[in-house]
Amino acid sequence: MNAATTPPGRPPQHHGRLARPDRAPGRSALPALRRRTGAGPSAGPGGSPERTTALLDAVRLRLAEAGAPPTASEVAAAVRAARPSLDGDSVLDAVRALRSELVGAGPLDELLRAPGVTDVLVNGPDEIWVDRGEGLCRETSIRFPNAEAVRHLAHRLATVAGRRLDDARPWVDGRLPDGTRLHAVLPPIATGCTHISLRICRPRPFTLGELVAARAIPQTGADLLLGIVRARLSYLVSGGTGSGKTTLLAALLGMAGPGERIVIAEDSAELLPDHPHVVRLQGRPPNQEGLGELTMRDLVRQALRMRPDRLVVGEVRGAEVLDLLSALNTGHEGGCGTVHANAAADVPARLEALGSMAGLRRPALHSQLLAGLDLVIHLSRDRRSGRRRVAELHTLDRNSSGLAVTAPAVIFRSDGLVSCGPGWDRLVRLCAARGVMHRWGNR
Repeated sequence: MNAATTPPGRPPQHHGRLARPDRAPGRSALPALRRRTGAGPSAGPGGSPERTTALLDAVRLRLAEAGAPPTASEVAAAVRAARPSLDGDSVLDAVRALRSELVGAGPLDELLRAPGVTDVLVNGPDEIWVDRGEGLCRETSIRFPNAEAVRHLAHRLATVAGRRLDDARPWVDGRLPDGTRLHAVLPPIATGCTHISLRICRPRPFTLGELVAARAIPQTGADLLLGIVRARLSYLVSGGTGSGKTTLLAALLGMAGPGERIVIAEDSAELLPDHPHVVRLQGRPPNQEGLGELTMRDLVRQALRMRPDRLVVGEVRGAEVLDLLSALNTGHEGGCGTVHANAAADVPARLEALGSMAGLRRPALHSQLLAGLDLVIHLSRDRRSGRRRVAELHTLDRNSSGLAVTAPAVIFRSDGLVSCGPGWDRLVRLCAARGVMHRWGNR
């Protein structure tokens, strides 16, 4: 039946699909929706601006509570649950419009896609800072219309990350689908305006060769680290925020033997080592009722039951230090992780403070630390150039009081020179005991 013979009141048929008389081919769904709902130009999928905002908030809250990504099916389910006063076609249009509203980083998309950008920080509508690998600098070409737009973007990104962000829980720490790490804080905790911090994840990890090319470590240091990995020594990568701990750890894990099973426990998934056998576990915050939380300690305990050849704790920041040290003392060689510390020499004190959170007494922690941990690899960041680099390698030793202290084994100076310290002989013995001997073993 063609259009000429179609009975009155029935829309014409074209190639088996229903032709929409109110929408021309290629025309946007939103204007048609506005005409049907009587919405003005500023209204969205819900009709009036107020209805649009209410529907968007309802959908965002449902997705956050479910921890679901804003896919078309999830958004459609959230819209149906909100029970808006829309007909069937309008609901489809609402799903399309709302999903477009829920994804993307708005004016920050250009920065997030730019090569070399590692961090994007938003302190206010016209206060955007960018790190392109040489320290933070202010971005003047991009701004938000007002503080409400910044808050709106924070809500949107939290939804994309499957996290909750509202007045009851005014902060969020999550991971966007492309791997970008999100942190946002709402007022009144953040004074004046919502603050957004985005750390960009590379699509693939650095290799040791690339770190050498970037002057993060000299070639002799890369050879040394490769020997440490092959010797299956246990180590912690220490440093300040943004010093490159995760980057170096991922590069080292990529050098592990292809037959080894690596199990990673992280509060927020960041590590993406280039290795054929990686199992990644990620923590989860509690839901709106305060239930369903998965802590790092939970993850470490589960990881121990998954037959790991190498147990990796993305960041040791709490009571999970007890489980990590227990694992390193029960035959799990090659275990590793990261920890925040000002210097390698400060790592035992830092772990002591974390161990106290788990109720571990000081002598017991130091005993387990000396028995289970072989090495501390410390990174620093040059204040002037912003260059991240491996600064020193320390072994562990026992002082006269029986407590764990570190001894510098190798020091990498900013001018490229390498020198050995008191811990060098112990490092060589540790590697030799595992059958790893290199040309640097006689230095």
